[in-house]
Amino acid sequence: MDRREFLRAAGMASLCTVVPGFEAWAVEGASEKAAANKLVVVFLRGAIDGLSVVVPYSDPGYYAIRPKIAITRPGAPGAAIALDRDFALHPSLAPLMPLWQDRSLAFVLNSGSPDPTRSHFDAQDFMESGMPGNKVASTGWLNRVLGQLPNNHSPVRAINVGATTPRILEGPIASASFAPNQVRGRSPIDRPGISAAFMDMYNGRNDELEKTFKEGVAARSTINTTLADDGNGNGNGNMSMSQEQVAANQGAVPAAKFGSFGKQLGKLIHDEPKVQVAFVALGGFDTHINQGADKGQLANHLNVLGNGLSDLAQALGPTFSNTMVLVVSEFGRTVKENGNGGTDHGHGNVMWLMGGKVNGGKLYGRFNGLAQNELYEGRDLPVSTDFRSVIGSVIAEHMSLSSGQMQSIFPNFTLADRSLSNILRA
Repeated sequence: MDRREFLRAAGMASLCTVVPGFEAWAVEGASEKAAANKLVVVFLRGAIDGLSVVVPYSDPGYYAIRPKIAITRPGAPGAAIALDRDFALHPSLAPLMPLWQDRSLAFVLNSGSPDPTRSHFDAQDFMESGMPGNKVASTGWLNRVLGQLPNNHSPVRAINVGATTPRILEGPIASASFAPNQVRGRSPIDRPGISAAFMDMYNGRNDELEKTFKEGVAARSTINTTLADDGNGNGNGNMSMSQEQVAANQGAVPAAKFGSFGKQLGKLIHDEPKVQVAFVALGGFDTHINQGADKGQLANHLNVLGNGLSDLAQALGPTFSNTMVLVVSEFGRTVKENGNGGTDHGHGNVMWLMGGKVNGGKLYGRFNGLAQNELYEGRDLPVSTDFRSVIGSVIAEHMSLSSGQMQSIFPNFTLADRSLSNILRA
């Protein structure tokens, strides 16, 4: 390891010790062509059941193979909310209906990763690296997006809501993390005496270690100041989780316990115009047992998620018009419910797109029904739309990136899905 790499690593170690939740890297060059629009990625860890999010209520097979957990057809108490003649939204996601109605919310059916794995960890890794099947990729696709954007030299140009840097943001471009409970408490670095001591230690070095330390302190100060008056909603879920569910969350706060994520993130992006990308992971979607229908475990999480995404749109204010929100999960769940009133690891799923430039109020993708001969391996929704096609189609236009830049973000992948050509408004 040369001196440059050593100083970078040493700076990281120091910041992780005194600034919990913050990690940073030196910023290298970036493209000058990219637009100033913003991108937010919400990752639902544990594999959400897409057939409960967007309900194919006109398909009789849905109710035949889900006698306990199917969402009631529109028009009855606790029923799904009709999106069109064939599909409906889970009732816990009612706060998102105004976004659907004003055409700033869309869904992509039967989307996901082409890799067949049903491992949470591999599937999350592939979706965050943007390279399905590649277990040695060194960077995340969102960090590679940053590499194509102009460097505005802000310590909060990339925000991660979480205690540790996620796979999707791994790479050479600087990012700042804050844990969900960070703004409700003070760490040692926030104490004037300790802060002054560290400033004395690093001041005057004129090297990367000083730069890295100061970037970390600046990022933490910005986040603390911006979120000082954040909301106090924490959801109402108190369900104990299995070891597998906890592991599948990979440290993400369960959605039902983080009701303020939308207000926090929206306020930060609105008040800090130099934020370019943001990432938040929510856990609790590994519903093998007692998944529930319009009420229960999944409904509780969806209730907080729906309100949180609605809060995000409202907190963004005018910034919503140039912000793109992507909601993804590592894979879907089995079409048929299991013997424990839940669902197991599946394949195809639904992706959500939200923002001022989404050509919304529409369902994209190819859904061929739930007959067994239409299912992947006779049990799961197939992946007819690669997640990279969805993300690539959106960010290429939204952030004004060329085909060459997109190849840097998703190597060896061609954006050729014509069904997504009008997913954004002209």
